[in-house]
Amino acid sequence: MVGEGGAVEGEKAQFSEQPALFNSVRIVQNALKIADLPIARPTMTKLDDTDREILSILRADARTPVATLAQKLRVSRGTVQNRLHKMEESGVITGYTVRLRPDSEPQRIRAWMSIAVEGNAAPAVIRALRGEPMVGTLHTTNGRWDIVAEVRAESLEAFDAALGRIRLTPGIANTETSILLSTYKA
Repeated sequence: MVGEGGAVEGEKAQFSEQPALFNSVRIVQNALKIADLPIARPTMTKLDDTDREILSILRADARTPVATLAQKLRVSRGTVQNRLHKMEESGVITGYTVRLRPDSEPQRIRAWMSIAVEGNAAPAVIRALRGEPMVGTLHTTNGRWDIVAEVRAESLEAFDAALGRIRLTPGIANTETSILLSTYKA
């Protein structure tokens, strides 16, 4: 039976005899509700010149030591470490990567595939293409094409098979593919 305040009468009686237990249960219930909430990351609203310089140096060489960054920027190592930490925590820096010479990669055939999507199927097409092992990168764009994908393969036969699979993806209306012949800046 429900009593005052929506509490079941039996529970109310049980907890009224033990107020400490009632408070403990309430704390645990609130903690569980808080645990279900998404964790908010601190956001950086503005990057200053020093932050932009750090990013510029790291774009050229992501392995640049903190001491070298500090020396080039004429700031302390602690300043660089704190700024890097803030940019990582806020999601400005999402990771560090390696760039390879195009001829050092096993997937020697590379191409850009421009994709037109039917109606509002773009999210489903992107999900499908993210699962395609031959698709290296995906970009949404404006204009005639909705999505541009970098496709990589080890041979022309593998490349042809990948194009066939991609073109059968539900929601793709049309594609145009250009094979990359030479790379002049990576």
